Amino acid sequence: QSHLVESGGGLVHAGGSLRLSCAASGLSFEHYYMGWFRQAPGKEREEVSCIDSNYGRTYYADSVKGRFTISRDNAKNTVYLQMNGLKPENTAVYFCATILLGRTGVACNSVPGDNYSRWGQGTQVNVSS
Repeated sequence: QSHLVESGGGLVHAGGSLRLSCAASGLSFEHYYMGWFRQAPGKEREEVSCIDSNYGRTYYADSVKGRFTISRDNAKNTVYLQMNGLKPENTAVYFCATILLGRTGVACNSVPGDNYSRWGQGTQVNVSS
């Protein structure tokens, strides 16, 4: 059975940085698209970033462009989210998720969050002002 485990969350001051990691097991990681989502209290879940499986194409929400970077290491079955210039409004639980799309060439940002088949348990990010 496949699992996703996030880590790297914590408390930082505004302007600080964190790197989130999501380790996958039980799946052929190189064939899976990976996404990072977040949910703040009282708000809907939103997609932060995603990366496809074969072409290295990425997507970022407008609110994080230029500050966050998604990357993946297929040898380690891990996807990362480097978050720089953090703002208090970035406070949320961050989740990674995965969907098997292989070499379909589908743009990862065209995949609705509800279509992702596996989700991690989330990691809390708190940014103080």
